[in-house]
Amino acid sequence: MWDNYCSQMLLIRSIFLYLDRTYVISLPGLRSLFDTGLGSLRQHLTQHPKVESHIMRGLLDLVDRERQGEAVDRQLLAGLVRMLGDLGLYSSAFSPLLLQETGAFYQAEGLRLMEASDVPHYLAHCEGCVPGASSGVPHYLAHCESRLQQEQERCLHYLEPSSRRPLLQAVEQQLLAAHTPQILSKGFKPLMSAQRVQDLARMYSLLSRVGGTDALRDEWRQYITTTGTAIVKDEANDKDMVERLLQLKAALDAVLSSAFQASPAFADQLTSAFQSAVNSRANKPAELVAKHIDARLRGSKGVGEGELEAALDKALLLFGYIQGKDVFEAFYKRDLAKRLLLGRSASMDAEKLMIAKLKAGCGGNFTANIEGMFRDMDVASETMELFRRHYSRTTRLQQQDAAAAAPAGDGSAQGGSSSSSKEPGGSVDVQVTVLTQAHWPTQTLLELNLPTELVHWQTMFKEFYSKHYSSYRQLAWQHSMSTALLRGCFPKGAKELSVSLLQGLVLLLFNDADELSYEAIKEQLGVKDDKELSRTLLSLSAGKVRVLLKSPKGPEVSPTDVFSYNAGFSNPLFRIKVNNIQMKETQEENAKTNAEVVQERQHAIDAAIVRVMKMRKTLAHKLLVQEVMTQLRFQLTNSDLKRRIDNLIEREFLERSSSDAQVYNYLA
Repeated sequence: MWDNYCSQMLLIRSIFLYLDRTYVISLPGLRSLFDTGLGSLRQHLTQHPKVESHIMRGLLDLVDRERQGEAVDRQLLAGLVRMLGDLGLYSSAFSPLLLQETGAFYQAEGLRLMEASDVPHYLAHCEGCVPGASSGVPHYLAHCESRLQQEQERCLHYLEPSSRRPLLQAVEQQLLAAHTPQILSKGFKPLMSAQRVQDLARMYSLLSRVGGTDALRDEWRQYITTTGTAIVKDEANDKDMVERLLQLKAALDAVLSSAFQASPAFADQLTSAFQSAVNSRANKPAELVAKHIDARLRGSKGVGEGELEAALDKALLLFGYIQGKDVFEAFYKRDLAKRLLLGRSASMDAEKLMIAKLKAGCGGNFTANIEGMFRDMDVASETMELFRRHYSRTTRLQQQDAAAAAPAGDGSAQGGSSSSSKEPGGSVDVQVTVLTQAHWPTQTLLELNLPTELVHWQTMFKEFYSKHYSSYRQLAWQHSMSTALLRGCFPKGAKELSVSLLQGLVLLLFNDADELSYEAIKEQLGVKDDKELSRTLLSLSAGKVRVLLKSPKGPEVSPTDVFSYNAGFSNPLFRIKVNNIQMKETQEENAKTNAEVVQERQHAIDAAIVRVMKMRKTLAHKLLVQEVMTQLRFQLTNSDLKRRIDNLIEREFLERSSSDAQVYNYLA
C-alpha cells in the first residue's frame, strides 16, 4: 500500500511539476505536493489510532521474531521504517516503543534464565540459545557480543542510525549491568583458574561498556589475595611455595597484559594484592625465596647461563614483594657462606650478577656484608699463597741449616729434599680461609681433638699470620664448615672421599681399629655436640655412601651403637661426595637464624627510635611511631614498638614527659 501511495503521489507531482516548481516555491509556508500528500496520510493515521497502532505492532512483532531466531523480510522492514521516517512517526511514535520492547525482551530473557537455573547453566542458555551448548561464562559473554552485533546489524539494514546507541544501551543494561554481580561472583574465579585469557578479555571489554570495571577490579584483587594467601599458608607444601607463587605471578601478568590491556588501575591492584598475599605469613616466604635462589646458584644439570639468569630474575621479582627483607638477607648469607666455603657454587659470575641485582634493587647498605664475603674469599686466596711461600722458604732454610751443622762425611744430607714429608703434617695439604667475622653469619663452634698433622699446620699458620698481619686480629677456627679430602683404600679399589672435617676425623679413627663404639668415637674426638656427632655417624653408615656399618641397623643413632669399617664398600665413581650434610640446613640452624633476625630487628628498632628522638628531642607517641615505621624495612606492630620504647626508657635513653605520658623526651 505504501509503495502504491508513493507511486501515485509521484505521478501527481510529475503532472503538476511546473506548478510545484514555480507557484509553490514562490509562496513561503506552502508545502510541495508530495509533502502535502505525506501530511494528509499522517493526518489520516492520527485520526485512526487503531491503524497506526496496528502498523507499529506489526513492525515490533517482526523485530521480535527476528530476535528469537526467525528469518524475516528485512527489505519489507526497511520499507516500513522508511515510511515511518517519511511520515515523521519514527522518532515520535515508533522509536520509544522499540526501546521499550527491546528492554522488556532482554530483561525477560535474563530473568527467565536466571530464575530457571544456576548462573553457569543460565549462561550456557545465553549462548545464542543453542541446544546442547556447554555451560559457562565464556558462552554467555560470547552471547552478549552476539546480541550487540545483531542490534548493530538491525540499525545498519533497516532501523534508523538514531536508534543504534539507545538499542545497544538497552542490551548492555539488561544483559550485563543487571547481572554483573552474579556473573563476577560465579564466573570470574573459574575463568582465572582455567587461564581463559580470551574470555577474560571479552569480560573486561563488555563490562567496560556498563561501568563494571570497578566491580571487576575488586574481584581481581580478591582472587589474587585469596589464591596467593592460600599458597603462602599451605605449610604442607612449603617446598613448592616459591614455584607456585612464580607460576601464579606469571599467570596474573599474562591476564593483565592480554585481557585487561595492561590497565594501570588493574596493575596497581595486582601489586598491592600480591604483596599482601606474600606477606600474609611472617618470615617464611623470605626464607624460602632465599633457599630457592640457593638451589639455582648451586647449579642444575643442563641449565645454561641464560636460563639461570632468567630464573634469578623471576626469584628477585618475588623478592621485591617481600617486606621482611632482613629475613631474606640472613638466610641468603648463610646459604652463600656454604656455597663459597664448600665450593658448591655453580658459577662465580652468576653469584656476582646476583649481588649486583640485589644492590641495584636494595642499595649498597643491603649488600655491604655480602660483598665483604666475596672480598674475604679473594683475600684468603692471596693470604694462602703468601703462607705457602713462607712455609717453603722456612723449610728450605731449615734444611740448609741442618746440612751446615752435619759432620763431614755424614750422608744424612742426601735426600734432604724429602725431609718435609717426614715432618709432622708433611703428608697433609691444607687450605686456610680467613674470614672477617662481621661479614659472615655466625657459626656454632665445634670443639674437636685434631690429629697431630693438622695441629702442626694450625701452629704454623698462626705464627705466619701474627707476623704478617695486625696483632689485634684473633683467629678462631670454625671446624663446622671445614672439609677434607681423604684417600681410602678398599678391597674393591681406592677412592677419594670428599667429607666434612668431622666425617674425616671419624674415618681416620678406623685406620687403627676395625670397630668402635659411639662412646669411644665421642671420647677420642672430644665432641660435645651429640646431635652433630649422631648426624655425622648416620651420614657415614646409613646414607647413600655407607663407608661404615652400624650395629644394630636403624634410622637413628644411639649411644650404645657400634660402628665398623665396611670392607665391602664399592662405588663406580673414584671421587665421592659424602659431605652433603654440610649443605643441608638443620632445625637448629633455622631456629638460630630466625633468632638472629629477631635480635637484629630489636637493634634496628632501637637505633631508629634513638635517631628520631635525638633529632626531635621531644615527640608525641603517634608521631614517633610514624617516623620510625618509615625508617624500617620490615613489618612492625605497635605493640612491638611500644616494648622497645619501654626498654629504652628503662635504659635511660628516653623519658616520659611529666606533663603528658604520651610524649617522650630524649636524654643526652
